Amino acid sequence: MNVLIVKLGATGDVVRTTALLRALDGHVTWITAEKNLSLLRGLDAPHRALTWADRAAAVEVAYDLAINLEDDLETALFLREVKAQRIFGAFVDDAEKLTYTSDARPWFDLSLISRFGRREADRLKLRNRSTYQELIFEALGLSFRGEKYLLPGAARSPLEGDVAISSVAGPVWPMKKWAFYDELKQELEARGFTVNVLPTRPTLLEHLADVRAHRCLVSGDSLPMHLALGSGLRCVSIFTCTSPWEIEGYGLQTKIVSPLLEEFFYKRGFEERATTAISLQEVLAATLAELERSLSPSRLASQEIS
Repeated sequence: MNVLIVKLGATGDVVRTTALLRALDGHVTWITAEKNLSLLRGLDAPHRALTWADRAAAVEVAYDLAINLEDDLETALFLREVKAQRIFGAFVDDAEKLTYTSDARPWFDLSLISRFGRREADRLKLRNRSTYQELIFEALGLSFRGEKYLLPGAARSPLEGDVAISSVAGPVWPMKKWAFYDELKQELEARGFTVNVLPTRPTLLEHLADVRAHRCLVSGDSLPMHLALGSGLRCVSIFTCTSPWEIEGYGLQTKIVSPLLEEFFYKRGFEERATTAISLQEVLAATLAELERSLSPSRLASQEIS
């Protein structure tokens, strides 16, 4: 098969979509945002990666399947320029309406362009218990068998440690930022662990290297979480306002879900209660448990874990 994937961002969503590269039979052309190009080039898969600015190069060939996982008008209109036997995902219909193919409903019914409207889409998202991979694979007629992410190699990081903490939350989801990261760092360091708060890096490959230089990541539902899962790194993931069920943990992840999740589910404002509903002790206990799973017996014996 000759397949086109249009998935520009967010970067974490691009990373989790790379599992498709392990399941699609044939050559894949992937159009993404320029900042994500370094994560898609150099992968061990028969594909080429193009930026959105270079998308014209993608229309030079015909495709058996064109997959559009974006939900905006511009990318949907681009599909009109593509020669494809089958389109999956968002497109513009004859009435000039942004919609999506019927086979893509398991995912897009939960999206911003849901045929049911935003409120019902969020309700369906709250009820959903399938992972992103299960939803997308099944909708494409594939069976998800635990296919992992594909990530490139990365240079060695100057950071080294036991635990990496990613405490950053962007402006879209400020309630993702759990309130007690500083206290968690202090508690872990008091037990003899080396803990690093992940810094901002100029490139994604440097960021990936930082994540890989640790035994465990503690973060919210974020890009570092996906980089950890794709690198085989154990992680403790805190869910304050987004779906924990959509995330495939690959046997590496402890999910800590806020008792107030339903109240703040996919809300984009900020309320302090959403960030403090999960206790320090719960996250600390989960982190120590993940460290116990990841550390060698000799290393573990040198740590004072209580």
